[in-house]
Amino acid sequence: MVIDRTGLAEFLRRRRDSLQPEDVGLPRGPRRRTSGLRREEVAQLCHMSTDYYTRLERERGPQPSEQMIASIAQGLRCSLEERDHLFRLAGHNPPARGSVGDHIGPGLLRILDRLCDTPAEIVTELGETLRQTPLGVALTGDTTGYTGPARSIGFRWFTDPASRRIYQADDHPFLSRMFASGLREVVTMRGPGSRAAHLAELLLARSEEFRKLWSEHEVGVRPKEVKRYLHPEVGALELNCQRLFDPDHGHSLLVYTAVPGSESHEKLQLLSAAGVPTAR
Repeated sequence: MVIDRTGLAEFLRRRRDSLQPEDVGLPRGPRRRTSGLRREEVAQLCHMSTDYYTRLERERGPQPSEQMIASIAQGLRCSLEERDHLFRLAGHNPPARGSVGDHIGPGLLRILDRLCDTPAEIVTELGETLRQTPLGVALTGDTTGYTGPARSIGFRWFTDPASRRIYQADDHPFLSRMFASGLREVVTMRGPGSRAAHLAELLLARSEEFRKLWSEHEVGVRPKEVKRYLHPEVGALELNCQRLFDPDHGHSLLVYTAVPGSESHEKLQLLSAAGVPTAR
């Protein structure tokens, strides 16, 4: 496919003009003359330089890579249809729709952007963290930077002992069952050859604990209503977890809250004020 520079530039300008700072979790600020977002704001959202983004809007520069287009589609809060259109304008085939990807729906992102004072994260069906709020990072550490199989919390649980440190020790057996059960359900849903099946194969080769649990063929083990954490700075926390599921993208928004007036609520406020990251 050939890049349509004019069409790409026009689409980018239209999307930028249609968004307001509050739509993407940015402050409006005084003396704002731009009808939509500024180019530097879009560049920030898309994790690229302002100069690079500006050249795209001006029909200049090299053809953007698929990874760059995916980042732009996410930063501009594109729907799946808009994302696919953007890929084609840039001269690329859009990602396949048949499996769950990393593109987050704009509705879920709008909700996450408004949870700045609450621990929250958006995860895939394999437990891969796509986005976190600042307080989410303070609670569990930045879990968006992992690569490969380690992106999945279930994979880390069985292969990296450090991943268990922020959970109460007597919860570990249950969490092991929950992660094994959850992965089996996704493997059954997605089938052989899926990323879930590949994760299971890797874990069967690397973890005796996982092999034992997998052989029991247990399904339906759901998270408990209250999650117990052991933070290295503020100590024990008990948090309720609410889940909002986006069926179109296969992603879940997880929001963690504490009972008002409780010790855990006070500790969350301390984390919010200090922004203390937990150790991996």
